[in-house]
Amino acid sequence: MDKLIVVLPVSVLFLILLWYVGIYRQVRPEGMPWPEPAAPDYPRLATVSPRYSLTRRDAALMLIISLVYAFFAFFMLGDTEAPQSCRAFESGDTAEFDFGEVREVGSVMYFSSLHTGSYTLEYSADGETWESSDAMTQNYNQLFKWLTVEVPAGDGSDETIPLTFSARYVRLTANDRLDLAEIAFKTPSGELIEPAYSGADAALFDEQQLVPERMTYMNSTYFDEIYHARTALEHIENVEPYEVSHPPLGKLIISLGIRLFGMTPFGWRFMGTLFGVLMLPLLYILLKLMFGSTPAAAAATFVFAFDFMHFVQTRIATIDTYAVFFILASFLFMFIFVRQDPDETRLWRRLVPLGLSGVLWGVGCASKWTVIYAGAGLAVIWLAYWICRGVYLKKCGRLREMTRGLIGNIFFCLIFFVAVPLVIYYVSYYPYGRAAGLDGMGMFFTREYFDIVWENQVFMFTYHSGLEATHPYASRWWMWIIDARPILYYLDYISDTTKSAFGAFNGPMLCWGGFVAMLYMFWRTVRRRDFRAGMISAGYLASLLPWVFISRLTFAYHYFPCMLFLAVALGYVFAQVCEYVKNWRPWIYSFCAGSAVLFVMFYPVLTGIPFSIRYTSALLRWFPGAWPF
Repeated sequence: MDKLIVVLPVSVLFLILLWYVGIYRQVRPEGMPWPEPAAPDYPRLATVSPRYSLTRRDAALMLIISLVYAFFAFFMLGDTEAPQSCRAFESGDTAEFDFGEVREVGSVMYFSSLHTGSYTLEYSADGETWESSDAMTQNYNQLFKWLTVEVPAGDGSDETIPLTFSARYVRLTANDRLDLAEIAFKTPSGELIEPAYSGADAALFDEQQLVPERMTYMNSTYFDEIYHARTALEHIENVEPYEVSHPPLGKLIISLGIRLFGMTPFGWRFMGTLFGVLMLPLLYILLKLMFGSTPAAAAATFVFAFDFMHFVQTRIATIDTYAVFFILASFLFMFIFVRQDPDETRLWRRLVPLGLSGVLWGVGCASKWTVIYAGAGLAVIWLAYWICRGVYLKKCGRLREMTRGLIGNIFFCLIFFVAVPLVIYYVSYYPYGRAAGLDGMGMFFTREYFDIVWENQVFMFTYHSGLEATHPYASRWWMWIIDARPILYYLDYISDTTKSAFGAFNGPMLCWGGFVAMLYMFWRTVRRRDFRAGMISAGYLASLLPWVFISRLTFAYHYFPCMLFLAVALGYVFAQVCEYVKNWRPWIYSFCAGSAVLFVMFYPVLTGIPFSIRYTSALLRWFPGAWPF
């Protein structure tokens, strides 16, 4: 089996390289020069590309790919129901329950809500002599989860076992300000015990039909959802937010799903998954406008849709999805701007996409700081555009026109890439203001609100620049390129032969095949001065290079923005295959088929469905000791 694990990744990498060698031989037989792209319709400006447009066929393909992906993405995303009503405890408050007679309790489960602390659980057979346990906790990493009260096994090991006892009466005392959504007492055989209760304690037993057999990712938070989903609810309820290490807009987007579907796993994951679906038509449009090839746009979008990182990362309630979405949107509109011929397009029509690029980039920055890196790529593209424009106008003797146009465009960019993003960023902190007791439009003009925003910026910078923690699944930038170290999000051994596990990592076809395409983009940028290849290269390097110099803790999902540009680079290669290879279909279809086969093969460790340990260990641990499946 160990030999098989080594053979599989080597075989996939070999087939990818063989695919490139094959199309190279098809395109360049007998020493013929590598073909150039078709001449642009507007040769007066190097950045201008042919004005490709979308057709009904494009619309149909976008819809089909998006719907097929949406089916897989929303399938088993999370439970649509979870306890909603809560019993609010102040420190020292108690809740008492009476089973009516002495009952054997085999386990105690509870669903935690907001606030952190612990409870003292007491039980008695006669109501006079009480035994107690402090094992019922509600820590920061235990919120919105089904938890089981566990105590030390007592054999000298670190093992824990469910708390068991015989009692008629149970008393629960909160040691802090806490919200508890539900509590369940089970017999040793797993049957629910229905106690008598009174008053506000009814909220602890009004949703007993939702009590599961065990905690899973389907009914509880996992990984960083414990921060972001919680904070999204805190924004809804005007509570001072717990997670303040990132700007608030991403959590505000998450809160829209919670408003629609409640504080349920499906609710807090809905918006991220929706944005993962919406990325696909945006990517398709960019590919079609950039290369004009419907098969290439469809193929590259398909490969990206079923890439492992895209699939897993958009199904978790964290903010990275929104960062990637707005990076893609801002680059799309920047390309629409640079592809236009200024001599044939009215000024306002040219400025609208440029302004939208800046606004969407600003929205992304208000979701996560990593979007700022992408701004460097946008700036490089904008600068290259004006250099090309200046060279052309100088040759035409219109240098004064260049000066006027550049100065006006700089002022426009200062508005839409600086002023407007700053306003969006500043206003996005309104839930912080409401939690502090501020209200109305006037809060934005108060010193208190300004101080809240400024102090959070100082905290975020200090936190991220000084983060020296360690993590078993941390990885460095060079490991992302070769897909060497996934981050494990969830692991649950269901039995000796079955487990549920999944993590974030890159699909080999896009990760390895896309990187070869990106090397080709670098070559075309330098040797051919290809503006489209340069734009793709700028986007990729802007998203990757900052991490080369960052020493703080990093993970595989930080490579997610780069995967966008690997997909676009693949689209470029696919477009050339479609144009210069006579029988292009087997080449394009085989690459897409490889992506689909690997997606199906790795589906258990992308979704967490219970699966054979033997299968995942024997076939899916391509990097032994590094791929934790």
